[in-house]
Amino acid sequence: MAFSVFSLNPKVLAALPEAVIEPSRIQQLAIPAVLSGQDVLALAQTGSGKTYAYGLPILQRISQHSTSVLSAVVIVPTRELAVQVAQNLNLLAQALGLRVEHACGGEAIECQIERLTTPANLLVATPGRLLALVQQGVVEFTHVQSVTLDEADRLLDMGFINDIKMLIAMMPAGQRVLFSATMPAVLTQLAQQILSATHVRIEAQVLNSAVDDIAKVVYHVNKGSKAQALIHLIDLHQWRQVLVFVNAKADADTLCKKLLKAGVKAAALHGDKEQVLRSQTLEQFKSGQLSVLVATDVLARGIHIDALPVVINFDLPAQASVYVHRIGRTARAGLTGVALSLVSHSELAYLEAINTLTTQALPLNELAGFAVTDKPLSGSSKRAPRDKQANRRTMNKRSASDFAKRKPTR
Repeated sequence: MAFSVFSLNPKVLAALPEAVIEPSRIQQLAIPAVLSGQDVLALAQTGSGKTYAYGLPILQRISQHSTSVLSAVVIVPTRELAVQVAQNLNLLAQALGLRVEHACGGEAIECQIERLTTPANLLVATPGRLLALVQQGVVEFTHVQSVTLDEADRLLDMGFINDIKMLIAMMPAGQRVLFSATMPAVLTQLAQQILSATHVRIEAQVLNSAVDDIAKVVYHVNKGSKAQALIHLIDLHQWRQVLVFVNAKADADTLCKKLLKAGVKAAALHGDKEQVLRSQTLEQFKSGQLSVLVATDVLARGIHIDALPVVINFDLPAQASVYVHRIGRTARAGLTGVALSLVSHSELAYLEAINTLTTQALPLNELAGFAVTDKPLSGSSKRAPRDKQANRRTMNKRSASDFAKRKPTR
């Protein structure tokens, strides 16, 4: 199948990157539905081509109507995704004489206000910054025909639901499009509230599944051995580009220091880093100046890194759906990749939840040279109930004694 079957403007098709030859599964299913103006709920794995799946038809629809006002809004959860989506769509928009802008935190709002003095036809924004621009009267939704929530599940699990509802309430009736890789209950509730009863539901793959082209490996290691195990694996396989996920910002910095000490070219990336530094670090990683990027989930969704071979979960995420998004950074656009997880005893419950969500049984493997000596967590490690009761009795006696010693006050 070729993109020409969708009756899209030949100019926008000519502007597609050379590597984009045939529409992906989600593009085949979503482009006709979005192009028709219907409300759409699309579920597709990360890295499957979602940006073009909604971007191409939305730009086509804008070009057929007024081209001097804000006609479409795309709401995304992170700064990096806002920049990336805007860049990808702007290349196509220019072919149609349209303008795409982005607005997000991490950049002075004054700069964005200045750019928006020339109206954009499509605005890609994070919720908080978009709301601020609307409240200041910089952005008006009067002529908005379409609003898209990209990575909708991430928007909600990051706590943006109130901002989303406020923004949508400000917009005129029009097309509502939701794209997501997973379908948590909170997203189902939001979909029922903002989508029409006749909306189209598209599932490009089994719900909540991970990409088949990813080789998934799980190593059972001691919690205190993880850093050395990671360094060992990097040396063993001579990986030139590895994205490592941790759960906490402080842990990202700590692990990065250990990698640097071991002679690994690494950098940490998380929400406490200044936006300029975040952008520079990401570009250094993409260009190969850094071999390891240690990141929190600020990067788990939406960021495309060409031919990224390996993703490692240094910590398993507490939410199983986050695992799906993390490993989706590799094996993008039909390529293959490796997703490796280092799992300690305390994370076995997280692994079980991931197995349940993805309907895949990920077996625990031993890593040569890193025998598991930690003891499993069990009730036997806790103090016996009678000991707790004895402790409470002692505390009660002390309290009574202390009370008896106090002088009465008036």
